[in-house]
Amino acid sequence: RRAAHRDGGRAGGDRCGGLAVTLADTFALAWGSLGHQPRRTLLIALAMSIGVGSVVVLTALGEGARRYVLEQFASLGTNLIIVIPGRAETTGAAPGVLSGQTTRDLTLNDAEAVARLRGVTRVAPLNVGVAQVSRGALSREAVLLGSSAAMLEIRHMRIAQGRSLPPGPYDQTTPVCVLGERIRAELFGAENALGEWVRIGDRRFRVVGVLASQGQQMGFNTDETVAVPVAVAQQLFNTESLFRILVEARTREAVAAVKESVLALLKSRHEGEADVTVITQDAVLATFDRILGALTLAVSGIAAISLAVAGVLIMNVMLVSVTQRRSEIGLLKALGASAANVRHLFLAEAALIALLGAAGGLLVGLVASFLLGRLYPTLPIAPPLWALAAAVATALIASLLFAWLPARRAARLDAALALARR
Repeated sequence: RRAAHRDGGRAGGDRCGGLAVTLADTFALAWGSLGHQPRRTLLIALAMSIGVGSVVVLTALGEGARRYVLEQFASLGTNLIIVIPGRAETTGAAPGVLSGQTTRDLTLNDAEAVARLRGVTRVAPLNVGVAQVSRGALSREAVLLGSSAAMLEIRHMRIAQGRSLPPGPYDQTTPVCVLGERIRAELFGAENALGEWVRIGDRRFRVVGVLASQGQQMGFNTDETVAVPVAVAQQLFNTESLFRILVEARTREAVAAVKESVLALLKSRHEGEADVTVITQDAVLATFDRILGALTLAVSGIAAISLAVAGVLIMNVMLVSVTQRRSEIGLLKALGASAANVRHLFLAEAALIALLGAAGGLLVGLVASFLLGRLYPTLPIAPPLWALAAAVATALIASLLFAWLPARRAARLDAALALARR
């Protein structure tokens, strides 16, 4: 116990009854008290570590999911606007179901009209389906993308070999295709695919390009796709309608204006009916960001409950400790320690336990996050800095709050009665 009379006192010390106690004295005495009960200290710190580690791991998972979704949407394109046939209904039913009407189709003429709008850089009509792709005796199913050369640029799909789909009007039916990397490998192996012929459905196509391997993007694997001109895809699928129209605005600031222009244009082309849904990339990203952000906070709050449990444990242990250490408290007061000195001693013990537990929890949380990142490499799992700071701060605040009652009780003890253990 470090306490001494000093002329003029020391900076940062409390003075009462001739006894000066600095902050360093308080924490040194608190550390010594904890050292006398190592098992109890370890168990309380372990409880605190579990809470802090849980917060770190769960926020890392939530942040990883949020960043994964953002990266996936970013890979779809920049300044992207998607036109979908049918008006979105608040009922959750398909457009036109309740009224008995059928959804008006989007056509290639609609895509050409949208491409002429001000502020539009690229437009890609899109049809999607599944088709059988074969070469000789080798055959497999693939996702068939019917579009234009602009689609590969809008979607940031890179060409590894050869060239993209040929430019030109949307209604051209040139029998050419661009293969995904896995399709190329399965059909051609180590052979050169460029200039060779493959069969898609009942028609033959010349391979003009091979996509660079990009893996999963928003639910489908680009390595297992085959791109053909959109008019050819319509013939293969026996349809004149489009699945989507992808629009790229000139700048991010122009996205809102282009969206309104697209809605107005298609309404005028569809006999005054607002029968399409236009969604923007930013709107979808903002929605997912809010959802995943709320989810991260929710799971962090659930994990923080364990910190409250650890705080209750600290309070219970310290209440017992006050009874066990009555003579020690009485001696301190007899030597001139004030009620504030005693109260600060117990709060310092709680703070030290919280910091020990937080340090252990951070270590466990970071190691667990690293291992989860190795186990699930597609998720960018890493706890954000705010979560690390919040976990430590929550542990410290919870410890001090729950330790306040025992500290207050200890500070109120009478020195003579405490020495007499009464």
